[in-house]
Amino acid sequence: MGPVEAHFVGSGDAFGSGGRLQTCIAIRTSEDLFLVDCGASSLIGMRQQAIEPRNVSKILITHLHGDHFGGLPFFLLDAELVSKRRDPLTIAGPPGLEERLTKTMEALFPGSSQVDPSFELRFVELRPRDPTTIDQVRVTAFPAAHFSGAPSYSLRVEVEGKVFVYSGDTQWTDNLIEASAGADLFVCECYVFDEQVPLHNDYRTVLQNLPRFTCKRVVLTHMSDAMLSRLDDVELPTSEDGLRLTL
Repeated sequence: MGPVEAHFVGSGDAFGSGGRLQTCIAIRTSEDLFLVDCGASSLIGMRQQAIEPRNVSKILITHLHGDHFGGLPFFLLDAELVSKRRDPLTIAGPPGLEERLTKTMEALFPGSSQVDPSFELRFVELRPRDPTTIDQVRVTAFPAAHFSGAPSYSLRVEVEGKVFVYSGDTQWTDNLIEASAGADLFVCECYVFDEQVPLHNDYRTVLQNLPRFTCKRVVLTHMSDAMLSRLDDVELPTSEDGLRLTL
């Protein structure tokens, strides 16, 4: 088994805080390349960071907010019109993903969802705590405390003997302890520093629960301007666009 790399194509929130791109994490193994979330700016980040879209085999979606799945219409149009994709593409996420994507594509590019792609497009519906194997990747979804009009998930991804976990967007829930158990890397959203806001995590709560984690490494992401202004007070590692970590 070779190395597994997590590449933060986008580490920002919905509002471009700190000039950061929206959530998109590329996972690269010796034989595969796939994405965890695909925010609206993801294709831009991939072009800037020399990640070839046609090499992406699958996209795993945590929840149906635009800064996490809104890049899919652009990715699919690029696949058909620019990258000239021929290999199959799998998109996996919560129930309602395919329907929401169709509506989003029609809102942004009317008629685009009616065009038969020149490659096989597969959708996989993830269910809570039900491990799903996609190619050689095992994905387990855990419920997240975040409203998105459909189930929101934290995703545990097992590949090449390594475990990568992304919290997605979520207020604190003990499901994060379960999802990240023994992981090589746990990427945890941390929207604010010490205030509590609905649907999102804060640094103080993460720090208070840190002794309960059994993962090997925690990296914070999806930070607001308020959180970014306090990075000098943060003891845990934080992400940035372009950051690459080997699991």
